[in-house]
Amino acid sequence: MAATPRREKVSAVDTAWLRMDRPHNLMVITGVLMFRERLALARLKRLVDERFLVFRRFRQRPVEIAGLSFWENDRGFDLDRHVVHLKLRTPAGRHELQALVSELATTSLDAAHPRWQFQLVDRYEGGSAVILRIHHCYADGIALVRVMLSMTDASAHGPPAMPFEAPKRKAAPDPGDPLAQLMEPLSGVLDTAKRIGATLVEKGVELWTDPSKAVALASQGSALTSEIATLTLMQQDSPTRFKGKPDAAKRVAWADPIPLDEVKTIGRALGASVNDVLLSCVAGAIARYLRDKGDDTDGVVIRALVPVNLRPIEKAYKLGNQFGLVFLELPIGIRDPLARLFAVHAAMTQLKGSYQPVLTLGLMAALGRLPAAVESAAIDLLSTKASAVATNVPGPQQPLYLAGGRIGRLIFWVPQSGDIGLGLSILTYAGQVQFGLIADAARIPDPDSVTARFREEFEKLVLTVLLGPWLQR
Repeated sequence: MAATPRREKVSAVDTAWLRMDRPHNLMVITGVLMFRERLALARLKRLVDERFLVFRRFRQRPVEIAGLSFWENDRGFDLDRHVVHLKLRTPAGRHELQALVSELATTSLDAAHPRWQFQLVDRYEGGSAVILRIHHCYADGIALVRVMLSMTDASAHGPPAMPFEAPKRKAAPDPGDPLAQLMEPLSGVLDTAKRIGATLVEKGVELWTDPSKAVALASQGSALTSEIATLTLMQQDSPTRFKGKPDAAKRVAWADPIPLDEVKTIGRALGASVNDVLLSCVAGAIARYLRDKGDDTDGVVIRALVPVNLRPIEKAYKLGNQFGLVFLELPIGIRDPLARLFAVHAAMTQLKGSYQPVLTLGLMAALGRLPAAVESAAIDLLSTKASAVATNVPGPQQPLYLAGGRIGRLIFWVPQSGDIGLGLSILTYAGQVQFGLIADAARIPDPDSVTARFREEFEKLVLTVLLGPWLQR
């Protein structure tokens, strides 16, 4: 008789993400790395074996038994199943690669084995591309950035740019570490999130059935209870063509990069952050797309769910999901680029210090312990309050190498939960800002029309700043 595979319990938060898969919204993080060089499949496999599989979780698959989720070692693990070669018949450009990624974004990963895969694409613009797909239950974006950095080299022949080494004791983040640019988490926030998770679910069910109690709760004065009431009373954002039941088909696109130094200069001149500047440009691009389609954007505001890191930076190597979410309003009805930027800045400032990230992480922890039907209903309710998921991850600012090739561009797309059909991804790498979009094909069949306007909106903002003193005179 064969021995029972070794199992360990999946955390409640990771269980919530595992069960969030839907035919129209798979919980899979997708990334693309582009190279001028032709990568060798054998070298890529060796790299994955030596530096990716050092994280033992990637040799395991999640299984559900009697309503509980466990990590189980894949006794039939085969690297050839997870690192595959896609030989294109004809040379591929941006549109061909976008079509390929769009197809893969709606293709489920094999549940019988660990849910991740690297795909090496030959003949992309004379070089190569690597498409990475990994289920969200394994890790959040911050942890995956750490994993990917541990696989890179400082040059084509080494040494490793950031070798993996589990710290033996807690240490201050290295200021040169690109992950150190992220928000430092609150002390003990994970324990707090777990404690309030069950309370949030209990009060949420009570408040959703009787909104008048939420009004009373908001007046109690406690910041925590008021935040629960705020989430409960939050109405749907403006109705646009982005709302509705998503289709199973997806479309992805990416914009031409923008120099990070220029974004920083504009931000400093206006007293805004890099994030404020970029999100205001995203809002402007979306607004112009809607107007070009004949839609009225006056007074329109859409919300984006924005992940907030709640993990100590030095513990990113542990994988798993340890982030919360905030509801950010994007004022796409404001046409003036400066006014729109200041509105985004004000919205971001208001969210600083908010309990929303802690509450949403607690909610995920609680839902992961409840029946799947309860989780699905709660996710449906939260997803009606937003139209998009938006992430901004600071990556390394020096060029890196992977499997002997220099990474020219790095793009990724986040999955959308519930019935949200729009994903906005911003990543800075090697002094450039990369903007990617994934959208429900029925809502945005031509995502290039949005991404192309991203740079145009930034140039419009720059021009407005430069002309500002002259216009005032």
